[in-house]
Amino acid sequence: MGDITTADRRKGTKIDCIHPTQESLSSRGGLSLFVRYLKGIGLDESLERLFGSIRRSRKGQPIAEIFKQLFCFLVDGTSRHLAYFDHLRDDAGYAGVIESAPETLLSCHAVKRFFRAFWWPRIYLFRRLLQKLFLWRLQLAQPKVIVLGIDTMVMDNHYARKRHGVRHTYKKVKGFAPLQMTWDRFLVDAVFRAGDHHSNHSDTVEKMVDHVVRQIRKHYRRDVPIVIRSDSGFFDQKLFAAFEALQVGYLCTGKLYGDVKTLAEKAPDEAWTRFKSKGTIWEYIEFGDRRGSWKQFRRAIYCRRVSSNGQLFFDFARSHTVFYTNIGHGGLLQEQLREVGLVTLLDPKTLILNHHDRGKDELVHRALKDFAAQELPFTKFAQNAAFYYTMLLAFDLYEAFKEDVCAPAIPIASYATTFRRKIIDIAAKLVRHAGRIILKVPQAAWQHLKLQELWEKSANPPVFQWV
Repeated sequence: MGDITTADRRKGTKIDCIHPTQESLSSRGGLSLFVRYLKGIGLDESLERLFGSIRRSRKGQPIAEIFKQLFCFLVDGTSRHLAYFDHLRDDAGYAGVIESAPETLLSCHAVKRFFRAFWWPRIYLFRRLLQKLFLWRLQLAQPKVIVLGIDTMVMDNHYARKRHGVRHTYKKVKGFAPLQMTWDRFLVDAVFRAGDHHSNHSDTVEKMVDHVVRQIRKHYRRDVPIVIRSDSGFFDQKLFAAFEALQVGYLCTGKLYGDVKTLAEKAPDEAWTRFKSKGTIWEYIEFGDRRGSWKQFRRAIYCRRVSSNGQLFFDFARSHTVFYTNIGHGGLLQEQLREVGLVTLLDPKTLILNHHDRGKDELVHRALKDFAAQELPFTKFAQNAAFYYTMLLAFDLYEAFKEDVCAPAIPIASYATTFRRKIIDIAAKLVRHAGRIILKVPQAAWQHLKLQELWEKSANPPVFQWV
């Protein structure tokens, strides 16, 4: 069956043999765009400022070079194992694409030594850089209102139970449960935690929100309305009081206690208000609620789904939710919303739809899991924390790269798998001619992905500024 037929020879389509080549070839040509983008935004100076003390000798690689290779490794996503660095080290084509000399490529052991140098004072610096990236994107987007999401994300490390901090999570697997704050498609801040830490563990949420809100008001706009969205894991009067003291809004899913259900069941039909959104009909009632230990009443909105796409639901099949908010209680937040022309956010219908959009915050976690591995590579907790924050930095840079450079070629909301197959996985050949290094790509990819436009945009992105 392997014989070459006369017809195959005549057509010239049959492959006769295979040989190696010394030419610089790569199947990750799209990484060159990402590397140009990293240089264009000017992040190197900030990385050297924060982590430059790790480099103890001039013989070692510059910190910016190490992070560039780590970011490329994570954006590439071909392998989730650090041993893959040893494979990349022998690939001259890969070195050319990411604009590094072959002898400067990191080995697996070099990466491990790098992360062993991290301890908690240095690890906290990752959070500072994440927040600065967030403020950079705020300055570019100029939103009228800032909606932040807070939630935990379970990282399944069930088969690596000997690692420090791997504990039973609420999802019945062992792993880590970091607390994460999101805005739009970006991660604003995060606290790496053991798996048995519940959503509102200790005072972590209060401190996180307080710090981020102060950063926004200091470096973006003092009068911008800020709204925090969260699920029932953060249903706590202490948090509500902290948000109210900061004069920020909150939308928090409540718990369906017995008295709340009874109130809804006994409410007369005329007390319910009905509205339709995207083919679904909802009914809601609004009331003030004060739990047993609360010091004040808070605004509560109870809603239930009546029908979807013309299909009515029986009472037992209806989804019921209740959420609590301080939006609409007057004060500074209400004045800020009026000033920016968002008075409609005070309406219960708008609040319900905004609460339902909390699912978009969880999509950021889903996108992060598609981008990077849940299983962390080290035994010690601090080293895993440093690797985790490196993943978050790479994720935010990847999201910014999609928006600033790749928008003409793929949708901004594309997940990492789609992004890698369309943008990163491009066959490329590096050639030297007249003292220049030229990256050659297939004509089809050049036209379909508009690579000339992407090449120009990657060299002229919005510059990152440390504020």
